[in-house]
Amino acid sequence: MIYKILPVLFVFLLSFKPTDIKKENDPKLVAATTKVSLEAKVKNLYATLNVKTFDMPAMECFSKAVEGYFQLREQGVVQKEILTIIDFSLSSTQKRLWVIDMVTNSVVLQSVVSHGRNSGMEYATSFSNENNSNKSSLGFYTTGETYNGKHGLSLKLDGLEYGINDNARSRAVVMHGADYAAESVIRQQGRLGRSQGCPAIPYAIHKEIIELVKNKSCLFIYHPSRTYEKQSRLIS
Repeated sequence: MIYKILPVLFVFLLSFKPTDIKKENDPKLVAATTKVSLEAKVKNLYATLNVKTFDMPAMECFSKAVEGYFQLREQGVVQKEILTIIDFSLSSTQKRLWVIDMVTNSVVLQSVVSHGRNSGMEYATSFSNENNSNKSSLGFYTTGETYNGKHGLSLKLDGLEYGINDNARSRAVVMHGADYAAESVIRQQGRLGRSQGCPAIPYAIHKEIIELVKNKSCLFIYHPSRTYEKQSRLIS
């Protein structure tokens, strides 16, 4: 019996390549495979996103938001399966905030949102992490606890990206309602009013949005800024 097995074993050993094991464990190949599968997953989510009566977010903005969201979920930083996307490449006259339920892959709410007064007029073009800059900060945040302040119910935000938005707490960058964030202001002056760096939303729906996203959900503020893309470790 052993004489029959030996030739087969000999052929197998000749065909075996040690590099096969190395390829399977090659970090570069693993990373490339992971990236391809992530891209496919993001494309599928985008193609099947249930927007209901709302508008679709741009693919570029959505894909980066979802990429970072998955990383933060895996790390346990984000605990609530809600993703809020703010696209500051759009005019402040547009509804550029989306709240997405990641369990059902559906848009729950869409709203206008203000940027910082020193970030730009109708469009946000300049961003900062510095105190007293009165500018918006890009990148990924987790939502914190709520409190009642001068704007009523407000939501604290924790910036997750060093040097990009990690001063959010010390700058008192929070989500809150504001009269200047109402759509009626757009009709009066041709653009939304501006904040001191906070993502301010209409009083008409601020409580609903804050209740949905509070307590460790993910917020992503997007702009096609090369500076941000070079600094961020959460997007490719």
